[in-house]
Amino acid sequence: MTDGAVSTLRGHGPEHLDVAVVGAGLSGVGAGCYLRKKVPWASFAVFEARQAMGGTWDLFRYPGIRSDSDMFTLGYSFRPWDGEKAIADGASILRYIQETASAYGVDERIRYGHRIVRADWSDAESRWHVTAERVGEGTAVEFTCGFLFACAGYYRYDHGYLPAFAGIEDYRGTVVHPQAWPEDLDVTDKRVVVVGSGATAITLVPALAERAGHVVMLQRSPSYVGAAPARNPVDDILRKVLPGRLSGPVIRWMHALFLQGFYRVSRRHPGLVKRLYRARLRRELPPGYDIGTHFTPRYDPWDQRFCLAPDGDLFAAIRRGSASVVTDRIARFTTSGILLESGTELEADVVVTATGLELQFLGGAELWVAGRPLDVAGKLTYKGMMLQDVPNFALAVGYTNASWTLKVDLTCDYVCRILDRMHRRGWGKVTPVADGAASTGEPLMGLDAGYIRRAAHLLPRQGATFPWRVHQSFLRDYRAMKLSGLEGDGLVFSHQRARAAGSGPDDAARPTAPEAGPPLEPVAVPASKA
Repeated sequence: MTDGAVSTLRGHGPEHLDVAVVGAGLSGVGAGCYLRKKVPWASFAVFEARQAMGGTWDLFRYPGIRSDSDMFTLGYSFRPWDGEKAIADGASILRYIQETASAYGVDERIRYGHRIVRADWSDAESRWHVTAERVGEGTAVEFTCGFLFACAGYYRYDHGYLPAFAGIEDYRGTVVHPQAWPEDLDVTDKRVVVVGSGATAITLVPALAERAGHVVMLQRSPSYVGAAPARNPVDDILRKVLPGRLSGPVIRWMHALFLQGFYRVSRRHPGLVKRLYRARLRRELPPGYDIGTHFTPRYDPWDQRFCLAPDGDLFAAIRRGSASVVTDRIARFTTSGILLESGTELEADVVVTATGLELQFLGGAELWVAGRPLDVAGKLTYKGMMLQDVPNFALAVGYTNASWTLKVDLTCDYVCRILDRMHRRGWGKVTPVADGAASTGEPLMGLDAGYIRRAAHLLPRQGATFPWRVHQSFLRDYRAMKLSGLEGDGLVFSHQRARAAGSGPDDAARPTAPEAGPPLEPVAVPASKA
């Protein structure tokens, strides 16, 4: 930003908003819908650094991009997905987000090209002072808000993670990262190597194999990959026999409970799940295929996220011979491909580095509380959605063992309950207070994936007990965030608005019974068919 080039959003002093939402992706649009319907008195805006809504589903344009969870749980609870496929392509998901934003009027509240770079909490005023950069202009704007809601996800949008591969500068072919896929890249009849074994690689390989001469998935170690129908016949039956107002919630709960059950069985009986997994692989892969080398991970199920192959498309590509898997380590790049530690050289016209994400917190913005920079990694998370001792702040982080939106929906509803309580009682401040809860040292995400380990110093921590521990359980969170009151559990409400300017001591209190806000009614706008 240009020195001194700071203005206000409205030109007559800093604009004040009741709520500032950071990010206009799946979470930010959902947050806007909840704010519109459950706290209609609240002024809010959604700040988006890019020039389009949709987040992940607008940014990622690589072949085959699709959901890694079923859309009945990845979609919003207040606007059930009615596409034909449970596993939807990226374009359909983007349309669903855009149509939802339009249906609830959230599209009118989005301010594009505004990257939040710093937020300072003032105890004296009970509000955040926020600085946003106008992307591409070199200027900044300032505003204040009563509540800051971070819905920007947890990874960097400007680039992904790329290891320092030896000799990559010598390679004469094309190297591309999925996060920056070129529109004009043509892989027809070419030799392609996809480096990686995560969800992105599992998606890319069968999609590229439709046109490429041959695709190799080069992995250092295997991941769990399960085949699932892209269209579930049970969903179709329920839609036929149940009225529309019931089919959406019933299907959503059915999928959510199945995911929860599968996760619990996997954690409690990993040996059983491994045996069932290998039995399924023997049916999906050619006879005699080396499952032990290429599809047997060294970790237990759900130590890392399970990858999904809709209709078994990855295994089908392997059976056809248009794709193959190589499990080895990269020694270096050569002029014509990749030399492996085993001595084998993979020749390639195109190398796709599906090597993962680079994480960051709050889109890279700085947080200051009472004049001091916030050490996010030193804070515990309250119910996986607020930070210890940080007032009037929430973050939307989904599940790692189920659909992202299951948790984000609960978080948005909980934030609205908090806001409504504060509005009704005249409170200006809400703070999660840990009361001596000890940190376990575990990051918020609760996975052993490489991208989590690399960013452990950037992420908040978990405590030993609830509500400071993240259970990755939709059922437990539903009880704790949807069916329970706001009192107790560490939330402290304070600062009567009349005293926000410092006219008297803090009036700290804990609320008693929750007031229920109006229900978030579904809008009858059909989702795009997947």
